[in-house]
Amino acid sequence: MDTPTPHSPLPSGGACRLVDRGVIRASGADAASFLHGQLSNDVSRLDAAHARLAAYCTPQGRMLASFVYARAGAGELWLSTSADVLAPTLKRLSMFVMRAQAKLSDASAELAVIGLAGEAAAAWLGEAAPAAPWDKADRDGAIVIRLLPARQDGTDVPAWLWIGPVAQAEALQAALPALDAAQWQRIELATGVAQIVAATSGQLVPQMLNYELVGGVDFRKGCYPGQEIVARSQYLGKLKRRGFLLAGAAAMRPGQEVYWSGDAGQPAGLIAAAAPEFGGGHVALAELKIAVTQSGTLHLGAADGPVLALQPLPYALPHEAEPAAAG
Repeated sequence: MDTPTPHSPLPSGGACRLVDRGVIRASGADAASFLHGQLSNDVSRLDAAHARLAAYCTPQGRMLASFVYARAGAGELWLSTSADVLAPTLKRLSMFVMRAQAKLSDASAELAVIGLAGEAAAAWLGEAAPAAPWDKADRDGAIVIRLLPARQDGTDVPAWLWIGPVAQAEALQAALPALDAAQWQRIELATGVAQIVAATSGQLVPQMLNYELVGGVDFRKGCYPGQEIVARSQYLGKLKRRGFLLAGAAAMRPGQEVYWSGDAGQPAGLIAAAAPEFGGGHVALAELKIAVTQSGTLHLGAADGPVLALQPLPYALPHEAEPAAAG
């Protein structure tokens, strides 16, 4: 298999308005308990000082959407998700509210999502900045969520999500160096977490994107759609697919297929998230059969497509060094 290729340093940091993210507001006495029965992570025991990553799955365990969410006050939660899956996800969730005292609404016109990274953002946030991954703090009517660190070549860049009133977003952006969308995407890829977007919705079980390794699945909580499949994948039989970081010369996008030289007749994986590399080239987080990472070459889009090289993830995968069968 290809060895890692050199890449440019991560952007040093700043702020980026994430126009590709929307926010669902969940309010009411039963909002937390309702969401607890729908998502792959705990909601009912979530306190005001923490946030969560979670998947919303089909009964077959395939992720329809992913959320980063936190409490935003008594009886209210804000859930950030990809804007291109927000409407169908909101519609589907609302179908199951029934008699629960919970109201779900699209708050994207009122609440902005901003990615923050680096030392300038840390200085702006000050001593109250959430310090550990999935810690959360309230700030002037907004919430700030600490993400996993963006890690590359042994260097960590701290990253946060800011979710708050649109009226405050411009002032926040003016206070920090600007990051463009591509720079934020590269930082987010270096955290090893991929959000579900329309091109990948309904195709991946949480473990295929390493969600249980990055805080996105709670195996101790009660039932939710797809819970049996997700738990069975974890405990009954070996996982055959995982998320891997890839680099290549060609631009990549979510939903593109990846092929393996050892079995050119069928795709071996799927691109989940991608970004340009600032020294040239591109990187992506892709779901792949574990076995295809052991030998041969990987190709983008077709068996004879551009070659892709494996890159180190910012965390270890549990299958390490055991041969796996492609399947």
